[in-house]
This record gives sequence, C-alpha cells and structure tokens, in this order.
Amino acid sequence: MLREAAVPAKKYMTWVAAAFVAFYVIQQPDGAAQSVENAANGLASAAGSLATFVNAIG
Repeated sequence: MLREAAVPAKKYMTWVAAAFVAFYVIQQPDGAAQSVENAANGLASAAGSLATFVNAIG
C-alpha cells in the first residue's frame, strides 16, 4: 500500500523540479547559462581525469 502512494509522490516531485527549473531559466537566464557551463566544465574535467588515469594504467 505504501508503494502505491510513492508513485504519485515521485511523479509530483518530478513535475515540481521541472517547474522550478523552468522558473529559474525564465527569471535568471544568465544564471542558468552559467550553471550549465559550470556543469559542462565539471564533466569535461572529470572525463579528462579519467582519460589520464586510463592512459597511466595502459
């Protein structure tokens, strides 16, 4: 019975998160762009570190 209640709650939380992201992008597009750029830079740095590690092993 608890599982049945968890599914709608998860669905609502997803919609709330999407609404928050949309509101943030509309209200502060420069801040949203900076956040995306920071995330992309972090992923690129992680990928570079992983490549360095793999090259060091081989």
